[in-house]
Amino acid sequence: MRLKTKLVLAATALTFAIVLVLSALFLSELLRQRIEQTASANDTLSREVLLVTRLVVEAGLKANPPVDRSDEALHAAVVNALRTRPALADVMNAIVRYSPTVQDVSVTDAHGMTLLSTDPDAVDQPAVFRFSLESVQNGPLQRQMRVLFGKPRVLDVSQSLERNGFPFLVVHMGVRSTFLRNSYEPWLLDALIFAALAALAAMLSAGLLANVALRPLEAISARLEMLSRAAGAIPERLAESRGTRTDEVVRVTRTLDRLGEQMRTQEAGYTALQANLNQMLDTLRDGVLLFTADRRAVMVSDAVAYFLGAPLNEDHEKLVGMRLEEIFAPDSVLGEAVLEAFEGGQVSAQVITLEDGRQVQFSLDRIDDGLSGAGNVTTLLTLRDMESVAQLGQEIEVARRLAAIGRLTAGVGHEVKNPINAMVLHLELLRGKLAPGGVEALGGAQRHVEILAGEMQRLDRVVQTLADFSRPMELHLREHDLRQVVGIVMELTAAEMQENQVVVVVNAPKEPLMVRVDAQLMQQALLNLLLNGMQAMPDGGAMVVRLRRDHQFAVVEVIDEGVGIPPELLPRIFELYFTTKPKGSGIGLAMTYRILQLHGGAMEVRSNADPNSVERGTTFTFRLPIAAGTATESRKAAAAGAVHKELEERV
Repeated sequence: MRLKTKLVLAATALTFAIVLVLSALFLSELLRQRIEQTASANDTLSREVLLVTRLVVEAGLKANPPVDRSDEALHAAVVNALRTRPALADVMNAIVRYSPTVQDVSVTDAHGMTLLSTDPDAVDQPAVFRFSLESVQNGPLQRQMRVLFGKPRVLDVSQSLERNGFPFLVVHMGVRSTFLRNSYEPWLLDALIFAALAALAAMLSAGLLANVALRPLEAISARLEMLSRAAGAIPERLAESRGTRTDEVVRVTRTLDRLGEQMRTQEAGYTALQANLNQMLDTLRDGVLLFTADRRAVMVSDAVAYFLGAPLNEDHEKLVGMRLEEIFAPDSVLGEAVLEAFEGGQVSAQVITLEDGRQVQFSLDRIDDGLSGAGNVTTLLTLRDMESVAQLGQEIEVARRLAAIGRLTAGVGHEVKNPINAMVLHLELLRGKLAPGGVEALGGAQRHVEILAGEMQRLDRVVQTLADFSRPMELHLREHDLRQVVGIVMELTAAEMQENQVVVVVNAPKEPLMVRVDAQLMQQALLNLLLNGMQAMPDGGAMVVRLRRDHQFAVVEVIDEGVGIPPELLPRIFELYFTTKPKGSGIGLAMTYRILQLHGGAMEVRSNADPNSVERGTTFTFRLPIAAGTATESRKAAAAGAVHKELEERV
């Protein structure tokens, strides 16, 4: 069976199922309405009988009042009134005679004893229990169908006459289910015939429409084949199969599969290129904006918000799609310079001073996309913080010096290690030769030997530390929440901090700070900073560890209330073996700096060593790039939407 035939049959079957369900709902609703009409009509008749009963009882009691005030005398008088006055019996017999659904009508007392009935055999007999018509009316469709088309039964419609708030007389009307079925069967049959005709018409219409809708597939298949051949995606055997009678749906499906594969290949290349570009923008400190010909931004880097003075947590993706005049305020120094440059032409490395004293260098480059017309020129705007440039130069200089020290220590460690080993060996030999002479023969020689051995061991530890520092580190990068990394370091140092009377307070944001780092190395770097801060407060104090996000960077600040670092020593604190502590090794800060460099981060330090200042202490600040996946995901969607909109406008 051809696929086209299968689709037509499937559409027809689906339409039949839908029509069948709708027809069932239509019949059930129609049946429910008819039962409600029957119940309403019989309820009206029962109320009419109840009214006549009331009038007959009142007239009878006036004509023949009870002999006394007892309930038995009242009951006897009521029974006499009901049976001696023919008006009530005439109404009850007329209802049975002319109503198509009522089988009998009766009046019972409060105890269920029949006082008057259209069935003579039921008089002075207990009333038979019957299900109420109201329960069938309010029941589900299955119960209604079972009552109407199942075993014959009599349903009850009742109304009560009350005395002192309690039922005194009850009017019962028996509605026979067979009467209801005979009354409903004609229109039920008509409704079934109508539903069947509607289902047949819907099936025929669905099959015809499906056949007509699938007819243009042959033309679509031919056009798709032409498009695929033009793109080089159709094999040679496709040309041979054009003469055969292949199912149009199959041909279209195969052609679309080939086109989809080609599009997926091109999309994979574009996605990889876009991922590389977004990763570059995430770690770039320069602000980069790309504007279309109508001055609308289609690409904005994270660092742009820093130059605009926006809050740290403000989403820079909101800038994508905005016009130039909406991004840069004309009344600001930066906005005035950028707008003036757009009105002019090419601008290269122009430096301006912002209101807060920062110096910003910006460049404006026109990019022609190669299409005809001057309206297709895009503009690339680059913003650079001169202070960041100077800071980057300092970091490069420190890194260069650490690299030189590393190259030096790699050779020094090797050259010093061998003589140390030889000296240790000969000291052990000397100690063995001096041992037979006893303590008196040794004199002070043994003491000097022990001193030499201890000093050589200390020198060996220094050389080993030097070798460890110069050895290349193997990074195991994973995405981690920086808050959890800091939390682990807090647990490691809690006991030592408490022992030295140092209180550490951690201020962290509620949202995760995802960074791609080696967790163990980053814990070591943080541990070095915390221990330095603790050692700077010999009498105890407070230390604050603050985490925040600064655009594309995660920032950690370690603030202590220690003695501070003199200004003349600040440039040297990251040098290997430089320390001002009597028992310090001078390796901790250098190692921390190296770890941050390996992660693409940066470190800053500011300190106040004035004993009389309330701001005395040191603040170490390091920055790590936010993980690329979390930083660029939203910008990808925003930039893609803006570019797509721009292409649509051009087309």
